[in-house]
Amino acid sequence: MSNHTSWSSKIGFVLAAAGSAIGLGAIWKFPYTAGTNGGAVFFLLFLIFTVLVALPVQLAEFYIGRTGGQNAVDSFRVLRPGTQWLWVGRMGVAACFILLSFYSVVGGWVLNYVVHSFTGAIHAGADFEALFGTTISNPAGSLSYQALFMLITVWVVKGGISDGIEKANRYLMPGLFILFIALAIRSLTLPGAMEGVSFLLKPNWSYFKADTMITALGQAFFALSIGVSAMITYASYLGKDQDMFRSGHTIMWMNLLVSLLAGLVIFPAVFAFGFEPSQGPGLIFIVLPAVFMKMPFGTVLFAVFMLLVVFATLTSAFSMLETVIASTIRQDERKRKKHTWLIGTAIFIIGIPSALSFGIWSEFKVFGKTIFDLWDYLISAVIMPVGALSVAVFTAWIQDKQSVLKDAGAGSTVPRAVLLLWLNTLRYLAPIAIIIVFINSLGIL
Repeated sequence: MSNHTSWSSKIGFVLAAAGSAIGLGAIWKFPYTAGTNGGAVFFLLFLIFTVLVALPVQLAEFYIGRTGGQNAVDSFRVLRPGTQWLWVGRMGVAACFILLSFYSVVGGWVLNYVVHSFTGAIHAGADFEALFGTTISNPAGSLSYQALFMLITVWVVKGGISDGIEKANRYLMPGLFILFIALAIRSLTLPGAMEGVSFLLKPNWSYFKADTMITALGQAFFALSIGVSAMITYASYLGKDQDMFRSGHTIMWMNLLVSLLAGLVIFPAVFAFGFEPSQGPGLIFIVLPAVFMKMPFGTVLFAVFMLLVVFATLTSAFSMLETVIASTIRQDERKRKKHTWLIGTAIFIIGIPSALSFGIWSEFKVFGKTIFDLWDYLISAVIMPVGALSVAVFTAWIQDKQSVLKDAGAGSTVPRAVLLLWLNTLRYLAPIAIIIVFINSLGIL
């Protein structure tokens, strides 16, 4: 017996979809990418590309999911029966499976750092570079925290949409914003903090160049969680009377706000204590502990920050696992618990080589990359751009134009002119931008 579930409220969908988008991309990747690309110029380009390119593709995924009303695979089957377009959904489901297998490894590191904060490992004078190296190279520790992260994810997703994912996001997302605002206020009151604010908000136009634009464009796609069918899955639980355009804009601005808050927490503190903002991926694990240790109650504040990262990482993980689960239970909620445990366990097992890529398996390379780096490259450089391009082409070129406008505009007060602008952006601007990102990710540009 089929029992298709749905969100219990509009805000439930918005918080869950925002949670999917607001993950490591906003809190971890955005600050270090902005730090290495000039700060304010990067942020401005990131904002423009998010509004003009990434948002239209996200709305296209909403259209496919809500109109199809099924999981990521079957929604394409409903909209284009008898064609091969369902392989876009299958690719997205496979991407979420692989993505979560190594994303959970990073989630484990974050959980480990929360524990570090309470066990005395994070303290003034500590060698944070050595601590990070020890943390990620310890096989037992890496696997244990990866397992804990997956256990939490499975526990929430097995509860279903309204009782599991929606309920968890109702607490995690407001908690994330409250803690972020509190930390930003603390960071902004530090002596010399305005130099960091200027770095983030006052453009230095010498950084306005092709590399910065392409990096900002890639970050915009990564930030809204598009190209891996997660938004198709979440939108499939939306009613036809819900305004997907208003929801999409709310989710986008929430994501941009978190990225801004992350910058306002990190850069003022980094500048106040004389650190360099261009530290790369180790920014939150190596530089930030040293920064926080120079503040009063620094250990507690750092623990709060890492708790924020845990919240954001988990809300993204929920959407990845749900995308896979939805495609296997196919609306039969009786199968949810069993499938969630089985698939969650399988993802953990597949993720073991990624967890060991920084320790005992660090010398094992495929095409010159560790397993962790190989999966990361495959998802971010290949599948996400291909998935996003496929969604744009399917919506704007394959589907009937009038049907798309009617179905996408259902429940919305958006003027027809705006709907047409969205569809034309999907037809022309989005594909060109995605192809540029794809070519660049392959190292051709």
